[in-house]
Amino acid sequence: MRTARFCTGFLGVAIALSAPASRAQSFIEPPMFEAEVTAQNMPPVAERLPMRPRVINLGESGRMPGRYGGTLRMLIADQRDIRLAVMYSYARLVTYNTKLQLEPDILDKVDIAEGRIFTLHIRPGHRWSDGQPFTSEDFRYFWEDVANNPRLSPGGPPLQLRPLGRKPKFEVIDALTVRYTWDVPNPGFLPALAAAQPVYIYMPAHYMRQFHTSYAEKGVLDALIKKEKVRDWEALHERKSRQFRPENPALPSLDPWRNTTPLPSEVFVFERNPYYHRVDENGRQLPYIDNLRLSVVSSQLIPAKVGAGDSDLQARYLRFDNFTFLKVAEKRNGFLTHLWRRAEGSYIALQPNLNASDPVWRSIVRDVRFRRALSLAVDRRDINQVIFFGLARESAMTVMPESPLYDDVFASSYARFDPLAANRLLDEMGLKKRDFDGIRFLPDGRRAEIIVESAGESMEETDALELVVEDARKVGLRLLVHSSHRDVFRRRISGGSTVMSVRPGIDNGLASPDMDPQDLSPTNQNQFNWPMFGQWVETNGKEGQEPDMEGVKELVHLRNQWLASSSTEERRVVWKKMLSIHAEQLYSIGIISGTLQPVVVSQRLRNVPATALYAYEPGGYFGLTMPDSYWFDQSAAGQ
Repeated sequence: MRTARFCTGFLGVAIALSAPASRAQSFIEPPMFEAEVTAQNMPPVAERLPMRPRVINLGESGRMPGRYGGTLRMLIADQRDIRLAVMYSYARLVTYNTKLQLEPDILDKVDIAEGRIFTLHIRPGHRWSDGQPFTSEDFRYFWEDVANNPRLSPGGPPLQLRPLGRKPKFEVIDALTVRYTWDVPNPGFLPALAAAQPVYIYMPAHYMRQFHTSYAEKGVLDALIKKEKVRDWEALHERKSRQFRPENPALPSLDPWRNTTPLPSEVFVFERNPYYHRVDENGRQLPYIDNLRLSVVSSQLIPAKVGAGDSDLQARYLRFDNFTFLKVAEKRNGFLTHLWRRAEGSYIALQPNLNASDPVWRSIVRDVRFRRALSLAVDRRDINQVIFFGLARESAMTVMPESPLYDDVFASSYARFDPLAANRLLDEMGLKKRDFDGIRFLPDGRRAEIIVESAGESMEETDALELVVEDARKVGLRLLVHSSHRDVFRRRISGGSTVMSVRPGIDNGLASPDMDPQDLSPTNQNQFNWPMFGQWVETNGKEGQEPDMEGVKELVHLRNQWLASSSTEERRVVWKKMLSIHAEQLYSIGIISGTLQPVVVSQRLRNVPATALYAYEPGGYFGLTMPDSYWFDQSAAGQ
């Protein structure tokens, strides 16, 4: 397989991301479909696969070609978590490999010219899960009938398709080829397609037309609107079209497994996609496993249920402090507990809200001396030893050492424990006067009491915050931790009611220069440290607040440079500058990173690595390890 590290090279240079050139000589029918094939209700596997399927050579990567069958059980805490089946599966138009290089997956090939002309080639014979052809019409339908339909997309096409606000020229070249041409480079295009939550630029047009006013008969469409109890055809189309959160079992899919269970339910069953495009080196169509079974359980009960053997693969809702309990239960209940290293920019980070509605606190958190003082006040070594047994990394918020962009200077910036320096910085700000208990007074006479908002979903986070509260008190700041439901938590931050919150740092601690530095700059209103700045960028200045801080304005400018870049080296320079600004300005105050994530795996489940990096980006936690290649070894059933 020829792959190319994603970069657009110099202007005028064309690059191709290429798929396998050969087709396996014979294919092996999954037993699950043998009866259907015999009854001629389904074509044989050789006719269901694309003419050029993606061949995954498991032996080359030290994994074992597998056997068919079985149901993989996982636990989720909310019906919305069925999106994990799509995230973990990690079937995308293009995907990252374990070397963080982009390669074609669903697509057969991508031709790139001048960093701005992308020609996408569809695999001949590729079909949706219902057997209908996957063609350029599915891209055209999304672009013309959805992304550029003001009723369905009031804000226009996704931001990733509008670098510097400029939309591409879209062309259907033929039934298997489409082209996107921008008048400026768009280095963020392919990374967006490969993301954990990808930008979908296609939809199953043959299915979705029945919900679109341009295609459906009015009477039929009105009847569907009434049946589904939605307000209009736009709401109906939205509900029926969700690919990342597959709540509609009738929606055709390109993923290895497709949901068969409608809402509401406490158990969701995903069945193998008979038309999935990957095969192993022996001609077995992937996935090996027949079904996924996702059971909804209270998040507080998930560790106990996993320890009782009720899950075959589980990481979500497990914490490091569950490890000892899980190790004790391993042999009794037939599973193994691996420890993968988490790869966020920071596992726990304080997020000052630079758009807080309280004018006094807003002025204080915008003063870099305050952010530096708070960072210097935290004893990270103590937190690491007490909560993570010294196994985590004491670091400011930055990328991980495994990233090619890592720099020790960024990781250590204002991350030492120095309460004397912290006190000196706070005194310089004019916050010298203190109450009887040592808490400083604000300029308006209030005590320096900060409510730190938390979603309260992690015991380690809660325990770490208790130590941070003690450290902050020693420099005259009183932190009060308040937990609330995630949705309430987010609304309070975006509305400016929150002065400070806690959450992980940048999602992608494994970033390479060719990945979008969107987490380092205002890009959307869901960012905890500058929600109004992010909204302003997201809406092209129609809503939110224009950045009015020099460092933040420079970050916006630098990301725009990245969006207009035409080479990896240009993008590397931009990333380094942005990381340097964060190291100096501490817009996100990292506490600890590189913590360990328990990953529970059935003793019968093969090809799950014992060690790996647990990261949302890139790859959706399990995605880079290819869960469609996991398989059950029935000979190990008695272990």
